[in-house]
Amino acid sequence: MTIAIDGPAAAGKSTAARRVARALGWRFLDTGAMYRAVTLEVLRRGVDPSSEEACGRVAESVDLAFDGRERILIDGVPGEPGIRSEEVTRAVSTVSAHPAVRSAVVREQRAAAAQLPPGKGIVAEGRDTTTVVFPDAAHKFFLIATPTERARRRALELDQLDRVDEILADIERRDRLDTTRPDSPLVEAPDAVRIETDGLDVDGVVERILAHVRGDAHGARS
Repeated sequence: MTIAIDGPAAAGKSTAARRVARALGWRFLDTGAMYRAVTLEVLRRGVDPSSEEACGRVAESVDLAFDGRERILIDGVPGEPGIRSEEVTRAVSTVSAHPAVRSAVVREQRAAAAQLPPGKGIVAEGRDTTTVVFPDAAHKFFLIATPTERARRRALELDQLDRVDEILADIERRDRLDTTRPDSPLVEAPDAVRIETDGLDVDGVVERILAHVRGDAHGARS
């Protein structure tokens, strides 16, 4: 079974998805980390992030996997904390918009889900997991918050409250890129459960997701 969670940058998808997976005893698939890993390798190799052909070659050549704690490995080497750098954050929307990159990474995401042991599920988060990667997911969620709230959260996470305006501008830039790219843009799936996270902490978001998943499961048994 698959739970897919989409939403814009800094909406809290990764943290919520990881906790939902832990609560269910399922696997967490950090699709955002996969795109960040490709972007980091693009920058390391001195490739132009705007070149689809060059970035596509990097995506096809790099080996992406996860360790036992579900942290990204790039050719067997830990990708943290490099994939979280400001340089990667600035470039990831550009690199991940290339159809050649998305094709390579989506193939890896679907392969990861296909390799699950019997009785196990997967919780995947990203920008197109509900619409493109796992359109038949058993449960779909769309997490959203205002750009101002998302910027505040990211600033708190970085302990850089003096940079809220700068972070807000970058979030709005990434939103534009993510929602207007021609291949697999960020859109809200019509059958996704929308969760407004303004005023909710992570525990509140996780509780809502689990209540929906478990409620459906209980209903199926009754």
